[in-house]
Amino acid sequence: MDVQEAIEFVDQLLYTHTGKYLSDLERAVFIGSWHGHTYDKIYPENPEYVEKYVGYRLWRKLSEVCGEKVTKKQFRGALERIAKRSAVHPSLQPPRQRVFISYRQQEPDISLAKALCEAISAAGHEAFLAPPQPLPEQDWLGQMEASLQQCSAFLLLLSPIAAMSEMVVEELRQAQRLRRTFAQPGEANRDPAALLLLPIRVNCPATFRLNHDLRNLLHNIPQREWRSPADTPELIQVLTLSLQTHRPWPEQVSPSLAPVSPTRSAPPQPTPTLFPSPTADPELPQGQVRLDSDFYIERIPHEALCYREIVQPGTLIRIKAPRQMGKTSLMSRILYQAREHGYHTVPLSFQHADISTFQSLDSVLQWFCSRVARKLRSPHPIQNYWTDTYGSKDNCTLYFEDCLLSEIDSPLVLGLDEVDRIFQHPTIADDFFGLLRAWYEEAGYGSSDSCLWEKLRLVVVHSTEVYIPLDVNQSPFNVGLPIELSEFCTEQVHSLVERHRLNWTAAQVDMLMAIVGGHPYLIRLALYHLAQNQLTLPELIQSAPTEAGIYGDHLRRHLWNLRQHLELATAYQTVLLSKSPVELESILAFKLHSLGLVQLHGNKVTPRFELYRTYFRDRL
Repeated sequence: MDVQEAIEFVDQLLYTHTGKYLSDLERAVFIGSWHGHTYDKIYPENPEYVEKYVGYRLWRKLSEVCGEKVTKKQFRGALERIAKRSAVHPSLQPPRQRVFISYRQQEPDISLAKALCEAISAAGHEAFLAPPQPLPEQDWLGQMEASLQQCSAFLLLLSPIAAMSEMVVEELRQAQRLRRTFAQPGEANRDPAALLLLPIRVNCPATFRLNHDLRNLLHNIPQREWRSPADTPELIQVLTLSLQTHRPWPEQVSPSLAPVSPTRSAPPQPTPTLFPSPTADPELPQGQVRLDSDFYIERIPHEALCYREIVQPGTLIRIKAPRQMGKTSLMSRILYQAREHGYHTVPLSFQHADISTFQSLDSVLQWFCSRVARKLRSPHPIQNYWTDTYGSKDNCTLYFEDCLLSEIDSPLVLGLDEVDRIFQHPTIADDFFGLLRAWYEEAGYGSSDSCLWEKLRLVVVHSTEVYIPLDVNQSPFNVGLPIELSEFCTEQVHSLVERHRLNWTAAQVDMLMAIVGGHPYLIRLALYHLAQNQLTLPELIQSAPTEAGIYGDHLRRHLWNLRQHLELATAYQTVLLSKSPVELESILAFKLHSLGLVQLHGNKVTPRFELYRTYFRDRL
């Protein structure tokens, strides 16, 4: 047993018995003692403290777990004896991990996934390789979901292609849901049942711009970077340590395999211009469209309405549409226009909030205030203004009045994205959205405080219907300016075709729209591949509703969601099999519409696209 094996063994042994790992100082004492160093050499700054407190407590803890007296001079023998006993008593061994490996069907992802799988198995753990391109007859969804639910670690190979995959986003979102705790990196105490997230950037440097969903889901998650096969052996060592201790990527690794800072946002960029370049190479759609992108299509008349509204005192704009319809792209342009007027802007996504944040209204509002205060660089610590004398909503309101709005001279625009997460907690949602409504109304009262609340402008973005029974007099979803984004029209699609330098006829535009309508993401994805000469339009149309087509990832994500909600799947199957519009229960119709799977025709629905009808009809 060498020192690295010994410290890993002790770390896991102590955690198994006490629920705590070695502290940094205890690790230093252990390693120094293993090499026969004195306390003066181990910690010259204060050797007396380390000997009397750190060392004394360490040897006492080891004595308790080893069942015999352990001292600095003879602890190695005690560890070797208990290591031998651990081979006989499984309870002393590190727990066996089940590792879910998510990767894409390309090199070097395939080779790296296989190498890591073999290493995981060799270390006594179990690995499951997610099928990148499953066969239609396989129950790959059920197998994948069951494996995710049973796994204790989620290993994500995040290559540039994987970063554009919708299934990767869904796998990661599911993994986040399954985590029992959201302990921050570096904490000593961890729930041994918590799902471990281990992202590896495969030829995907920290400067690579991730889409909106991935940035949110990987927020504050430690990552590692893999650049070439030369990094694989060391990566395996680091992975083995993480699995043995059930901890995130360790902080100390050699420079060749440097840790990547947790994903927060793209590196700061100069303020972009809204004028696109006159010519541009095809751009693969991946979430929010850049402000200077040549491939952004203006949302007429919504943008002009929002730009006029945002300069109105105390305004509220609410943007709703299914996923991938351009909500966040529009919000970013509204915030840009606000900055052009000299306003303060704070984009805030509720995907950044940990699950534990939603345990109570108080924790949600404290998180909300803290995020806004940090963005504004407010010097007022929230704990100094949060008292038991007032309720949570009063505390939040007073903090905004006393510490935020009164400290700024120009208006403040809050862009609240992914508020759908709050819908999942009805008791919190009722109070939170009622508070937003109260602030909106306060600006119009004409009272002494109204001038403060006139500074606040809200942009609320969500992709699902409001199913929770909000009080009609407290809901913010029946006031302000409502914006519901629609699909692109034929003229807008034709404009995108020209920007991709494709010389198409009107008939070709109609052929593409016949299968995917004017869906912004699906149209842009098709045009990207066609502009790259990767396939022809007839080939795209033929392969579109198959697993191997360019929409396979998109379709599998929807199928996974439907399989998890059998009532929705049954209702959707009824719609798919009918040749005429179908009337469903209101809640089912609205949910399917919010997912972007159906078109509403009064009280009836039809499949949104022929692509969906063809693909899902044989799979539900």
